[in-house]
Amino acid sequence: MKNNLLLIFTVLSIIGCSSYKNATKNVFSTDEIKMIMNADSLKPMRVYKITNYEDSLLLRKKSAYIKPNPNDPVLHNFVKRLYATVTDSASLGAGIAAPQVGVLKNIIWVQRFDKENFPFELYLNPVIIKYSDEKQTRREGCLSIPNRRDTLSSRAFSVSVEYDTMNGEHKTETIEDFTSVIFQHEVDHLNGILYLDHLQKEVIDAKN
Repeated sequence: MKNNLLLIFTVLSIIGCSSYKNATKNVFSTDEIKMIMNADSLKPMRVYKITNYEDSLLLRKKSAYIKPNPNDPVLHNFVKRLYATVTDSASLGAGIAAPQVGVLKNIIWVQRFDKENFPFELYLNPVIIKYSDEKQTRREGCLSIPNRRDTLSSRAFSVSVEYDTMNGEHKTETIEDFTSVIFQHEVDHLNGILYLDHLQKEVIDAKN
């Protein structure tokens, strides 16, 4: 009987540990939590720039999956602060990605110029699953690349995107025109890619 009770206790302990690991998997690091929770949800965060060496190293790293959870106070505070950053008068961007404020998680805000009143919308774990063959020529700038704008001709006219909502819904959507450029730009950030990389490739291709 004692052996059976011991076995049951051991199994429950293993299950409990496993559940705890799963619950804490794909969440923020200790440093990220400190950075996110050092101010309330209305306070913008510092934008990382390529002109700072340590910032530039982080901007080249790939971000990780984030588990959607509207009840996670850290995630909730972070998405609010990320929104406050992109809409701050010092920034005023059309989109922003989490690594641009030093958080390596797959989270972006995009201004939807294809919708009435041009709302900002939140996307978790966005992945572009299809690029159109048709291209478009657009001017691009970046909050992480100060005092510079360039014209790119290699962005797809439309893209199909898969993403999660804060409530854990998984959705697919096709976006066109300038809004698709914003999606491409922000998803690039999640992969450690800057628009300058595309510009450089265009210049090289033009010479060949």
